[in-house]
Amino acid sequence: MYKLLLCWRYLKTRYLAMACIISVMLGVATLIVVNSVMSGFSTKLRDKLHGLLSDIVIEGHGMEGFADPQGKMAKIRKDPFLGPRIEAMATAVEVFAILQYDFPNGEKITRPVRMIGVDPKERAQFGAFKEFLVNPANRDSPSFDLPEEIRKRFEFEEEAQRLRPSAVLGAPQFGDLPDVLPAPLPPPSEFKPPQGVIVGNLIATYRLPSSDPSKPYEERTVIPKASTIYLFTVSAVTGQKLSAVYDRFVVVDYFKSEMSEYDANFVFVPLDYLQRLRTMEDRVTSIQIKLKNYDADANAVKDALAAMFHNQPVSVNTWEGKQGAILAAINIEKGILNVLLFLIIAVAGFGILAIFSMIVTEKTRDIGILKALGAPSGGVMRIFLSYGLLLGLVGASLGSLLGIMLTLNINTVEGWLGQLTGKKLFDPGVYYFTEIPTDIQVSTVLMVNIGAILIAVLFSVLPALRAAMLHPVRALRYE
Repeated sequence: MYKLLLCWRYLKTRYLAMACIISVMLGVATLIVVNSVMSGFSTKLRDKLHGLLSDIVIEGHGMEGFADPQGKMAKIRKDPFLGPRIEAMATAVEVFAILQYDFPNGEKITRPVRMIGVDPKERAQFGAFKEFLVNPANRDSPSFDLPEEIRKRFEFEEEAQRLRPSAVLGAPQFGDLPDVLPAPLPPPSEFKPPQGVIVGNLIATYRLPSSDPSKPYEERTVIPKASTIYLFTVSAVTGQKLSAVYDRFVVVDYFKSEMSEYDANFVFVPLDYLQRLRTMEDRVTSIQIKLKNYDADANAVKDALAAMFHNQPVSVNTWEGKQGAILAAINIEKGILNVLLFLIIAVAGFGILAIFSMIVTEKTRDIGILKALGAPSGGVMRIFLSYGLLLGLVGASLGSLLGIMLTLNINTVEGWLGQLTGKKLFDPGVYYFTEIPTDIQVSTVLMVNIGAILIAVLFSVLPALRAAMLHPVRALRYE
């Protein structure tokens, strides 16, 4: 009992101990905030990437893709090992293309894009494709169909275009008698409206700094809905010379994943139409597979698929394998930051070592009296170890509370610091996130607390040993 009383007395009377507590507190709080923000970025990035990609992707090696995708999917479903583990499959065609559209001032703009042909009903089963569509009405049942009012507008324009040659060929004006009758109008043909297209949000808009402090940016639309765009790509007839193909499309929706790499490059079109446009019927560039239990079956299913198609020009990867570089880079950065930030707590540990050494020197007589009264060396040692443990517990507890509060209010703190410094610390124009993402992980908080407490105890071992080794007679004679 006397050990705890002495520890509490030292803690209250030694104001230098407060410096150690503050150092531990700031170190723990910093580690919790940094880990939570890094985990938030990592989690959001993983969710976005996984939402854009299926669990497993079978890809062809060239732009021509591979033949008989339906046969391959039927073979996978019939496999006794793969079939029960597959939840859904879908095909896709992904090629480069050139997009051309009219800027609001009338100037024609061209830019490279990635044109992806998908079946919207099949693709809606994978990840968060439908959740990334801007139009809420299109999320329940994604479609490339033109709205009725837009379809009627194109019907009217085509009809006007069909009738226009009669005026060009000299239709009679009022009071004129024609010498030659105008050519007869061509027979009416079936109206074929242009195909719908879903355009990446950052293709259709661009961002400007906002004059309103409550808004991080302003979006200016350059490709409004129902506007016409042109997409140019190349045909994919196997063994023949490449030739350019193109067609016009009508914007029916926008794709907004908040990942600039995808929102600024992806354009989705109907799969069957893109196959006809590129003359690659019954060929696709990828088969996307969704598993019932990704964590348990991903590697086994990947290996089984690789063995099944080992003699065909396709490759098999998980979504993590395709994005392994960026995910590994985030984990490496997180690990390096943890090592560097733990040095803050190590600085607090050296403070504990210095303060404890000073206490042992000052309290030599008290230590001698305790030992003369029968206090064992182990008991004296436990006094200082308990003191270090108490410093670590108080500092870690306060640091955890501070770190969690800062993390929960990180966007408010960022806004306040931006007003104070006059410079925005988190620019959504760079990350394309509307706010700083956070993810407080209980395991990380516990590990940081345990590490801080261990450092506090370890740095108190040397002064505790020095106090325990003091001889009572020599300690009293020293005074």
